[in-house]
Amino acid sequence: MRQMSAIILAAGKGTRMKSDLPKVLHGLGHKPMIEYVLSAVREAGIDDLCIVVGHGADEVRTTLGGEYLYAVQEPQLGTGHAVQQALPVFSKPCDSTMVLCGDTPLLTAATLNKLKTYFETSDAACTVMSAVLPQGGSYGRIIRDSRNEVEAIVEEKDATIEQLAIREINSGVYCFKIKALREAISRIKPNNAQGEYYLTDVIQEIRKRGGKVNAYVCQDSEEILGVNDRYQLAVIAKALRQRKTRDLMLSGVTIVDPDTVYIDDDVEIGTDCLIEPNVYIEGACKIGSGCHIGPSVKMVDTVMGKNCEIGPFCYLRPGVVLADKVKAGHFVEIKKSQIGKGSKVPHLSYIGDTIIGEGVNIGCGTITCNYDGKNKHNTIIEDEVFIGSNTNLVAPVKVGYRSTVAAGSTVTDDVPENTLAIARNRQCNIVGWTFQRDPRFAKKDEE
Repeated sequence: MRQMSAIILAAGKGTRMKSDLPKVLHGLGHKPMIEYVLSAVREAGIDDLCIVVGHGADEVRTTLGGEYLYAVQEPQLGTGHAVQQALPVFSKPCDSTMVLCGDTPLLTAATLNKLKTYFETSDAACTVMSAVLPQGGSYGRIIRDSRNEVEAIVEEKDATIEQLAIREINSGVYCFKIKALREAISRIKPNNAQGEYYLTDVIQEIRKRGGKVNAYVCQDSEEILGVNDRYQLAVIAKALRQRKTRDLMLSGVTIVDPDTVYIDDDVEIGTDCLIEPNVYIEGACKIGSGCHIGPSVKMVDTVMGKNCEIGPFCYLRPGVVLADKVKAGHFVEIKKSQIGKGSKVPHLSYIGDTIIGEGVNIGCGTITCNYDGKNKHNTIIEDEVFIGSNTNLVAPVKVGYRSTVAAGSTVTDDVPENTLAIARNRQCNIVGWTFQRDPRFAKKDEE
């Protein structure tokens, strides 16, 4: 088996995005689009990756981190020039490489594995991944010879009318033998309408020296779609969501209306969960089995146990950890907090920077006042505590085991265990007091 590396092309500005942000960093869910490509390559068993950067190079490196190799393409003189910059960067020995674009986030590891296997079991110096489209569009056309091998790839802007009628197109994904690639790429010239070094010209250079070039036809042409503008970004985002909801439903999750649910790629959801409409589940959320996520719920980076009841109109912010059988109900917001088994925050409450034990009931309108204008502080509510409605817990504060806080209290001091805390002024009724009426309403009052 050949030892394979990968080159991901990510140097372009993406002028049609009309953005200062490098194109490959535009988000799909909570991840930049290039992360989907990188994940697919790694899942296909390729760990030696080089990312070719150019426009916004520092921003791309900062976002993706130091686990990858980087090659700088400056100026950007085409895909062939980009690969030329990447080849010297690899230090590990490899006899083949896969070349991909960083703006094709629908590619799957399964498809890349099929391409890789097809290449490794053939005697080809290069395997091109192609696709058949009803209309060829702006993609390069695959030109085959009498032996059904790839004779050339002609870019759409350089193609004749006859070549434009060809429906088999170049996906922009290739596998090369390193030796053949090095020899061929050193000989390509910018003899085209764009004045660039096309990677596709390597095909003819390989064939001139007797090398075989074949094509693996991708069965799902949607996977090769790239992003050039914000409309295409939205189209691909929808395709990713549909793929995710389909996979979840086939694994035992009920999604009432998949078209109105937004679930990120990295989200994990257990069997027998019910997801109602208008739900957003983002980031690295993990949801246990048997949970009910009501309508209009938003969750970000939340971990949830089994049989939880969430929503409707609930917002779970990053850092929330819910144990089994927790309820977070109507118009509840929870941030960076842990809630123990069987505890309930039923409605109209804000819980932030808080640890709540098991069997706790949080009354309607309760607020943990965690921010003093400068620093965040923690609230601790131990097991089996009952917090009455309309309570303010001014952090840092601790409410002890099996204690009760009376409704309408503002708690500023710790409450010992097995204690009733009442923190409100005694009611005072002033008999015979009337407010000064506005003359405009005096006649109405007399009537």
